[in-house]
Amino acid sequence: MAAQFASEIFSLKMSSLNCGYSKRAYVTFLAGSGDYVKGVVGLAKGLRKVKSLYPLVVAVLPDVPEDHRLQLRNQGCIVREIEPINPPENQVQFAMAYYVLNYSKLRIWEFEEYSKMVYLDADIQVFDNIDHLFDMPDGYFYAVMDCFCEKTWSHTPQYKIGYCQQCPDKVCWPAEMEKQRPALYFNAGMFVFEPSKLTFDSMMETLMSTTPTPFAEQDFLNMYFQKMYKPIPLVYNLVLAMLWRHPENVDLDRVKVVHYCAAGSKPWRFTGKEENMEREDIKKLVNKWWEIYNDESLDFKSSKRIAEAENKSKLQQITPNALSGSISKRAKASPVPPAA
Repeated sequence: MAAQFASEIFSLKMSSLNCGYSKRAYVTFLAGSGDYVKGVVGLAKGLRKVKSLYPLVVAVLPDVPEDHRLQLRNQGCIVREIEPINPPENQVQFAMAYYVLNYSKLRIWEFEEYSKMVYLDADIQVFDNIDHLFDMPDGYFYAVMDCFCEKTWSHTPQYKIGYCQQCPDKVCWPAEMEKQRPALYFNAGMFVFEPSKLTFDSMMETLMSTTPTPFAEQDFLNMYFQKMYKPIPLVYNLVLAMLWRHPENVDLDRVKVVHYCAAGSKPWRFTGKEENMEREDIKKLVNKWWEIYNDESLDFKSSKRIAEAENKSKLQQITPNALSGSISKRAKASPVPPAA
C-alpha cells in the first residue's frame, strides 16, 4: 500500500509539472539542407541540459531533407513543416542575401495550439534555464535591444550619427532631430510572443503592402510590434558583437542565452581566422557550445533513460520512508500485546 501511495504521489507531482505543457514551447526555424541542423540539435540538447520543462518545436521549410528531420525527432523535437512566405518583389538589397528566407519565420504565429512561445534562432545556445520568460504578462512582445554600431547598420541614421541605444549617453540624439528619434529596436533572434491566427493574418496583410528593408523580417517585426515591444535584459540574447562593442554592458557569468551570429562565430564552422574570432572569450563560448553538442548523455534517448533511472531511485527512497512512517503509526495505534 505504501509503495502504491508513493507511486501515486509521484505521478501527481509529475502531472502538476506537466500541466499546461502543450500550451508552452520553444520554437526555432530551419531551411534547406545545410549545416544549420547542427545548431538546432545543439539547441535541443542545451535546453535539455538546463532542464527546461517545455519542448522545442522546429518550423521547417519543405526543402529540409528527411534525414535532418529524423535527427531532430530523435532529439525529442517536434517538427512542423511550414509553407514559405515571400515578400513583395522590390529593388531593396538585403543586408544578407539569405534574409529573404526569414520571412517564413512569421508562420510560427499560426501555431495556435500553444498559448505562448519563446523563439530562438538556430545559432543560439541556452546556458541557463529561461522557462520563467513564459510567465511574463501577456499582451506584449519581449526581446533584447539590438546594437547599431556594426557596419551593417551604415544605412541607418543611428549609425551615421554614432548613436546606439545600448549606450545612449555616449552620443546623444541631436535635439534638432528629436521628432525623428527612432523607436527602440530589438534583435529578432530571440523573442517571446503569443501565437494567433488573427495576428498572423494581419501581419500578412501588412507585409504585402510594406516595402522590404535591409534587415527583412527583423525590420518588419520591429515596425509591426513597435507599440507592444517591451525590452528584456541583455542576458537573454547576447549578440557576440556586444563583447567588443559594449563590453561594459556584458557580464559573461550572468549570460543565459548566447547568439552566435557574428561573422565566423558559428561553432560548427568555427576556424578562429575571421575578425574578432581570435578573442579568448569567443573561443570559450564556442567550446561551451561544443561541450553540449558532444555530450551523449544529453541525447534525447539517453536523457530519457537517465530520467527514468532517477525517478525509479526517488521512488525507492520514498517507499522505505513511507513504509517506516506507516509501520510506526500502526505500532502506536495497536501496541503488540505482552507475551503470555
